[in-house]
Amino acid sequence: MLHLTREGIQNRGEWERIGVKLPTYDVGAAQNLAKHAPRWVHLGIGNIFRIFIGGIADDLLESRVLDRGITCVESFDYDIVDKIYKPFDNLSLSVILNEDGTREYRVVGALTEAIKARSGDVQDWARLKEIFSSKELQMVTFTITEKGYALRNTQGSYFPLIEEDIDNGPEKAASAPAIVTAMLCTRYRNGKLPLALVSLDNCSHNGEKLRNSVLTMASEWRAKGYVDEGFLAYVSDEDTVAFP
Repeated sequence: MLHLTREGIQNRGEWERIGVKLPTYDVGAAQNLAKHAPRWVHLGIGNIFRIFIGGIADDLLESRVLDRGITCVESFDYDIVDKIYKPFDNLSLSVILNEDGTREYRVVGALTEAIKARSGDVQDWARLKEIFSSKELQMVTFTITEKGYALRNTQGSYFPLIEEDIDNGPEKAASAPAIVTAMLCTRYRNGKLPLALVSLDNCSHNGEKLRNSVLTMASEWRAKGYVDEGFLAYVSDEDTVAFP
């Protein structure tokens, strides 16, 4: 019986016999390097991310353009971490149906660590802060859907969850915009390190939507005394914190 784990894919002959392509790079090394020196974080780690973006990262690892995988962060459906990532050592089985009816099977090994962005989970929250404090971190990408960036309803009022995030501050952040802003606050307090925040969601002005959400949350926290004026300047400076 084949098992989708790091140990299980060592049985290369059986996987290849049934037509499944396996990584040619060292999956363990790519995972370990990302854990010790994370460079790319992704928020919103569902199916689209695992197969499409994970597949791109897998190609880059295969061509040796990348030397480490993606740190995977979930801010909404925490069961994904427990049921889809951890039992399988963060490996995914990609199945592509081509237009001629043929299929391509592939194990994606580019996903290195799965973390719940939940402030109530002390261990994962501390790990997330550690990652965002890393000098190696360069980019955070997003697939949280267009509504993931929304702060207000059609009447212009904040959604209840956003109101709670504004009142509770960075240490109890719950929504995706608040979590991102809280982690930027951690990065600011650990050297004001640069970072690119890149929305991959298919919506108009996606970078602008992400930036507006972060700046709004930061401004509200400044008004309540949770952050200082320097933090506002830090997230507003696109030469340091970029929103392409």
